[in-house]
Amino acid sequence: MEKKVSKRSKREEEDLEALIAEFQQLDAKKTQVVETTCPPPSPRLNASLSAHPEKDELILFGGEFFNGKKTYLYNDLFLYNIKKNTWMKLDIPNPPPPRCAHQAVVVAQGGGQLWLFGGEFASPDGEQFYHYKDLWLLHLNPLKWEQIKAPGAPSGRSGHRMVLCKRQLLVFGGFHESTRDYIYYNDVHCFSLDSFSWTRLTPLGSGPGPRSACLMTATSDHSGIIVYGGYSKSRAKKDVDKGTIHSDMFLLKRDGKDGQEKWAWCRVSPGGVKPVPRSGFTGGVCVGAGARTLLFGGVCDDEDEETLEGDFFNDLYLYDITKNRWHPAKLKGTKSERKKRRRGRRAGDGDGGQSEETAEDRASPQEPTEIIKEIVTEDGTVMTIREAVPVARAESESEEEEDEEEDEEEGAAASLVEPCARSNAMATVKGGRLYLYGGMFEVGDKQVTLADLYSLDLHKMDKWDVLQEMDPKAQEWLEESDEEDDDDGDEEARGGESDEESEEEESESEEEGDHPCVQAGESLEAYQHRTEAYWLKLARTNMGQDAKDKKVQKVAVAMAKVFYEDQ
Repeated sequence: MEKKVSKRSKREEEDLEALIAEFQQLDAKKTQVVETTCPPPSPRLNASLSAHPEKDELILFGGEFFNGKKTYLYNDLFLYNIKKNTWMKLDIPNPPPPRCAHQAVVVAQGGGQLWLFGGEFASPDGEQFYHYKDLWLLHLNPLKWEQIKAPGAPSGRSGHRMVLCKRQLLVFGGFHESTRDYIYYNDVHCFSLDSFSWTRLTPLGSGPGPRSACLMTATSDHSGIIVYGGYSKSRAKKDVDKGTIHSDMFLLKRDGKDGQEKWAWCRVSPGGVKPVPRSGFTGGVCVGAGARTLLFGGVCDDEDEETLEGDFFNDLYLYDITKNRWHPAKLKGTKSERKKRRRGRRAGDGDGGQSEETAEDRASPQEPTEIIKEIVTEDGTVMTIREAVPVARAESESEEEEDEEEDEEEGAAASLVEPCARSNAMATVKGGRLYLYGGMFEVGDKQVTLADLYSLDLHKMDKWDVLQEMDPKAQEWLEESDEEDDDDGDEEARGGESDEESEEEESESEEEGDHPCVQAGESLEAYQHRTEAYWLKLARTNMGQDAKDKKVQKVAVAMAKVFYEDQ
């Protein structure tokens, strides 16, 4: 299959190679490093966001943006200063060509290094694809790009995963796609940071099936890697592709001394409250010493023969590698808010220990009452979805129902500020804080690409901090703007207005941003309640009459929240 795909896509990639060569010729004119203070990067997804190993900085590279008509690929490099909350653009000679869906790993040696492998380049019309198999090294001190040419590299791919495991870079999975064919991988490759050489591993046991965009992280003792979930496509019938969201988990274990390692796959059955199956999530970011890893957001597509609609998520999960358990990460609110929520409770329920509990303690209380549902996914994995209810809370509900209702209201108010639901965002952890940048969500046929930046203290787990808000003016969508221009041009020729024309003009004015204003001191909840009918109408207009009411409701809530936060 790989030979078949390679043969059919060779001509396409040759066409794109000429376009990539033009970009490289322009980059070759750069002769010195130029650092420029700049506004935040443009909206994008499928970029890489990494934590600088020695400085309080984040490193953003590449990514893609689609405006409804044209696809843009980037190879720009940015540094985010955490303390100053400022961005700097770095122009460094001979950078990698533009790409997205690549992988980047930071290594703390030689002043800091960023290793980058693979990725994808698409033609402006989004019809042709080129998949890289090149390996790059960014020296962080001094700043310098270097292409590492070593034999035995994995085949060209994107959507793969790469992690650091001791002195080795491990690459797993990914896919290669052309106009007519595609192939998904489940092979494992190893690059030695000592010998600068590639090796294809042949693990024992039954491992994960071919997939891309999975969660992959090294174990805390760096004796292996964990692989969870992912996405793949298969051709069930002629010219009919079927997508599969995977939700299984595997451990790739290494035994033996360096140079004589033996690798083996084994299936893992984690406990706890597992994430709902999804694709496009952000994951694999380790917390602390690597004993826990994160999973944020994603999308679950509702796919049939004619339509494709997605439910987007903005929830956060922690996977404890040592305990082999999933935990939903729930915000606790600020200290003053926690005190308010403790009022009215029995003396035994409100001691000072509650303010010190961790996200894991909140997610898995002692002797919980659980509501259990089992879902069988397409790959045969049985997902057990549990809603854990603490016994203390269950007992107190009958005695203090009014107090509990107030607690829930205050708890909801404490977590109102949070990233909107999205997929394909970028995330990293630095200094005990999670940083989340960009991504995308869909409103009907429109794809909204984000450029916002959030942070969350993983020790306190109290609230999301908004470091950079999304700029609505940056949400360019050419198909809608073209239609609006045509309508404006024909306005004089129409003369009178029918009811249908009035509705179209009203819809246009709504898309142009003439939304209900936020009143002084008005809370998000009050604003959403007051303007609910308006946002439902706007969401229905964008998504069409055939869209499901539940999804229209979710989009309306998200749109109102985004506008409220922008104001």
